[in-house]
Amino acid sequence: MTATPIKLTPDPLAPFRISPGFEVNGLLFLSGHAAISETGELVGIDNFDAQAEATFQSLQRTLEAGGSDLSKVVKVTIYLTDMGYFERIVALREQWFTAPYPADTIVEVRALALPELMIEIEAIATIS
Repeated sequence: MTATPIKLTPDPLAPFRISPGFEVNGLLFLSGHAAISETGELVGIDNFDAQAEATFQSLQRTLEAGGSDLSKVVKVTIYLTDMGYFERIVALREQWFTAPYPADTIVEVRALALPELMIEIEAIATIS
């Protein structure tokens, strides 16, 4: 079994020593993605909707770099710093994914890697 890293240029996760993800046997395993632009800047500080939009865009970019897209996501884990955003997540899932919707785990956490982050999403997708 070979794990092939997904490469992004530029790679906003490189300063944190994190790979965007790996392809293993036709599946992509993505690291947690958050509201960090392609150039490594935080997006939408104190604005959940802007952070969520940037997070889904980041996921989409990494999936495409790995030969997939959001329609092929089979599992997501969504980390929120406030479960009060749950209804917005439901609407975002409808906006960014299509039926059948991915399996999902949503977890409220006290904090994410950077104190300004409000949402982080990791995903598993197929490439075929």
